[in-house]
Amino acid sequence: MIFQKDIYRETRGFCDVKDITPEVSSCIAESNIKEGICVIFIPGSTAAVTTIEYEPGVIRDLQKFIEKLIPQDIHYDHNSRWGDGNGFSHVRASILGPSLSIPVSAGGLMLGTWQQIVLIDFDNRSRQRHIILKIIGE
Repeated sequence: MIFQKDIYRETRGFCDVKDITPEVSSCIAESNIKEGICVIFIPGSTAAVTTIEYEPGVIRDLQKFIEKLIPQDIHYDHNSRWGDGNGFSHVRASILGPSLSIPVSAGGLMLGTWQQIVLIDFDNRSRQRHIILKIIGE
């Protein structure tokens, strides 16, 4: 069986981190799939999805690390070509990636105790992010 659902989240950009675990878990329950895999995909090139402990300290640590690794305030050729000032967001999103696959067992996500699924919006403006969930299994 294959089940697909689209969800949407408002974001602020600039490394805004949103916990989407409740929405994904709800979709697993709605799908009635007990064993399989859930694929989470973010269309676009300025956001990413990953897992982390969704706790304020580690969220700030992640945001500081990303800023140090891929700073906003350096030259990006993308900005010179397009003039939109979000070159850093494209590079950041490409490092973390637009998708994540999580096993489903006994009708639930096989996440660790302190592990949540997060959407990270790297763009330089607020957005409504589209998230595609595809659950495959039986």
